[in-house]
Amino acid sequence: MNRSMFFALALLAGACSPQAGNDQQAAAGPLAGARIGGPFSLVDQDGRRVTDKDFAGKYRIVYFGYSYCPDVCPVDLQKLMQGLRLFERENPAAAQKVQPLFITVDPVRDTPAALKTYVAAFHPRLVGLTGSEAEVAAAAKAYAVYYRKAENEGASEYLMDHSRQTYLMGPDGKPIALLPQDESPEAVAAELARWVR
Repeated sequence: MNRSMFFALALLAGACSPQAGNDQQAAAGPLAGARIGGPFSLVDQDGRRVTDKDFAGKYRIVYFGYSYCPDVCPVDLQKLMQGLRLFERENPAAAQKVQPLFITVDPVRDTPAALKTYVAAFHPRLVGLTGSEAEVAAAAKAYAVYYRKAENEGASEYLMDHSRQTYLMGPDGKPIALLPQDESPEAVAAELARWVR
């Protein structure tokens, strides 16, 4: 075997090794290759119909919750949006490539008007999205989000059970990483700085 052929085989073997795959995944993000995300058609807080294509080319912070949530959602959104503000101060050009999205799991109560007031309390660029029950269910399924109305005898003051995760999606709409909503705003900003280019 000649020397150049030996090096070519060595490179090929290295590219197929588990370590090479791990390095590539680490560079692309821990969620690289996961089946999370996809097309959606929803209505924003201004009553406009939007689809996933409207956010193409942007990194997306995607959080599912609901505006009537008494505790978890507002605390998560506060940390996430404070983290985005820190990132905006530290790296304003990169931060402009990030679009935060809040998708409701309670479309019955979360009308565009309700969302307009709610999202404005957290960040001026936070977009609230709602739609029909079927449209919201399809978006939640695409993002692997569980939710259901809590047992409460059909009262108007019901709660929604839902999973809690915040996705950072890439400009191509593919998942990159989970943002640490349980940690500090500084941790959120650091994670954004790690992935947003």
